[in-house]
Amino acid sequence: MGVKDRHHDFSEAFIHQMIETIEFVLGTVSNTASYLRLWALSLAHSQLAETFMSLTFKPVYSITSPGITIGVALLAWPVFWSLTFSFVILVDLLEAVLHTLRLHWVEFQNKFFKGDGYPFKPYSYEAVLRKVAGSD
Repeated sequence: MGVKDRHHDFSEAFIHQMIETIEFVLGTVSNTASYLRLWALSLAHSQLAETFMSLTFKPVYSITSPGITIGVALLAWPVFWSLTFSFVILVDLLEAVLHTLRLHWVEFQNKFFKGDGYPFKPYSYEAVLRKVAGSD
């Protein structure tokens, strides 16, 4: 008797559908939260750059002499650029890793994996030779 030939009661179908509905709603909330986390990381870029700018150039703004201001600004610019660039690249790397993990584990597992297949049996030369030799 195959799976399609079995008779299902209404209560079994109703409970199964309720479980599927709850899993769908939880998956939707989880995916939305995951996207919001990535969105927050991308919004942090401009705020981080602005923070580094104010921290690096704050002493430069208080100098009254134009010549000294330009000199200090020329020295502070590489520091600002290096800090900002390295930190933003680090955040970009984190964002890419999180996005990849989300795609592989959250979305792929929710959409395609049901776990109703056959058990994994690793390939074994010994098992094949035993089967061929007839000593199974």
